[in-house]
Formats: sequence, structure tokens, C-alpha cells
Amino acid sequence: MTSSSKRSGFKLHRPFVGIPSFLRAPIQLDLDALDADIAVYGIPFDEGSPFLAGSRMGPRSIREHSLRFAADAGFYDPLTERIYLSHEMANKTIADVGDVDVWPTDVRSTFDNVTDLAKAVLAKGALPVALGGDHSVTYPIVKAYEDQEPLHVIHFDAHIDYSPFVHDLRFTNVHAFRHIAPMPHVLSLTQVGIRSLRSVESEIRDSINDGNRVMTMREFHEAGPQSVAEVTPRDARTYVSIDIDVLDLPLIPGCVSAEPNGMSYAELRDTLAAIAERCNVVGLDLVEVNPTLDVGTGITSYLAAHTVLEFLGNICRQPRWERRREARATARG
Repeated sequence: MTSSSKRSGFKLHRPFVGIPSFLRAPIQLDLDALDADIAVYGIPFDEGSPFLAGSRMGPRSIREHSLRFAADAGFYDPLTERIYLSHEMANKTIADVGDVDVWPTDVRSTFDNVTDLAKAVLAKGALPVALGGDHSVTYPIVKAYEDQEPLHVIHFDAHIDYSPFVHDLRFTNVHAFRHIAPMPHVLSLTQVGIRSLRSVESEIRDSINDGNRVMTMREFHEAGPQSVAEVTPRDARTYVSIDIDVLDLPLIPGCVSAEPNGMSYAELRDTLAAIAERCNVVGLDLVEVNPTLDVGTGITSYLAAHTVLEFLGNICRQPRWERRREARATARG
């Protein structure tokens, strides 16, 4: 036996070793015993995708690529010279609570499971972070906040996702925000990055006429990242939904609905950072990663993990988060 094999308790934890929880966070499947500040969960559902299946494999792939970042000391950013999530990683206050149970072809039961899991996380005072899955899943997630204080919703997407309900066709990834906008606990809906030539004019007009803020890519470039954060009052409770196709098409080969003329990563990063600074983010999801379409290095899944990691890093460095963290630590005794 070599000396290297005798290093008691020491493990390298290379990205290709171990069970792929998000950022190698502790796996906590018993939600009754959940004691974490952030709870990450997957929604491996793509029956709402009307073109190509495969985003059901997104949560697993995003987790796998997140292992490339896993570090107990947190994450150093050479650009900002900040270390993100150092407290959360060192104290293991991020938990991976597994996946929503999907009932194939029974969309309503799956959506009920999505809502129930999100409610269970909220009941424990943790920040819900969902990995999709197609974009239909945002509807049952936001529904879980119905017993909470009202919130604002900011939606990043190339598409408006505001299709009318035709007969019983109402649960695809193009219907989610038609469900969400009229919810009594949703104070406002802002849709950012809209640009697809496959958009239907009447659906965009419907969203605007229903009182929602629709910001096309042209408007975004004119107004800048800070303008997105400023659509809500300072410190307002805000839910953020990120369709990976808000990014420009060449960046995301593993996305069935990618469109040209999207955001650069820096634009999305800076916008999410502005939201984290101004808003009280009470939940988020990232959807529409389809690893079956991705290139061999999995860059779309990697970019998704990177986006969630950096957004969480900016959320957790805010004074409001630090106060919340301290309150939870006091409650734990």
C-alpha cells in the first residue's frame, strides 16, 4: 500500500467521482428533517415540450457538471476578486433534496408533486432552487407560493410562453405564464429577452394587455441589466425563472428552443446580479437544458450550473441574506 492511500479521511473528490448532487451538497431526501438554507431539487419532466424530448435529463446533467465547481472553501471570482458561497459550502447549508416524482402521461399528478415538494421546502424556510425540465414546470412551482406573501415574477426567455388554452391543451412549455400572471399572489410579471420570430403577435399583445411588462432584446440592450431589477420595488419578494434559451443560440447547443440574437453570458450574469442586489429573491428555476442535443463536452449543462452557482453567490452575499442566515442559525440553537 502506498503512502497516498493511507491519508486518513482525505479525498480529492474529482468531478468524475461520487454521487452527483448539486455542488456535491449533502443529499437530504427526508424533507421533514431538512435543515438547510438552500434546497436544490430536480424536475425531470419534458412532456410539456411539443418539439423534441430530452430536457427530462437536464437535472442530472446539470448536477454532474456542477461537480466541476464543488469546493468547501467557496468559489473565487478573479473578475470581482470575491469568494462566493464560502459560508454555505463550509457549513453545508445547501442541500440537494432529490427529484420530483414524475408520473408519465399524468401531467396533473406530476404538477401536484412539483407543488407539494416546493411547499415542503418553503415550510422549512429554505430557498427553493429548481432544475428543469421544460418550462411548463414553473407554473406548479409558483403555485406553491399561494400561501406565502405575494411576490413578483421575472421571466427570462426568448419566447413569451403565453399561449391561450385551447380545449384541454394548457400544460405545455408555452402555457406556463398564462397560468401564472392571474394568480392572486403574483403582483407582477416581467418577461425579459423576448425575440423569437416564432412568437405569435396576439400572445405578446395578450401579455401586455394583461398588465405584464414585456422587454424585448432590443429594449433590454437599450435599457441595460439594472433596468430589469428596477421593475420591482427594492427588497420586494421576487421569483426568478430562467429559460436557458434567453442566451444566444451558439452558447447553448443543448437546448431545443435556442434562438439567435440572445443575451451573452455576461449580460445575463450582470442582470441576475442586479436582481440579487435589489430584490429579495425567494426562489428560482433554470429550465430547458436538453443534454441529449448537447455537444460532447456538455457546455449547455455546464453553463446552466455556472449560471445557478453565480446567481446563488450573488444572492448569498447580500446583507438581507446574511440577516436571514443568522436568524436561521439562532433558531437552530
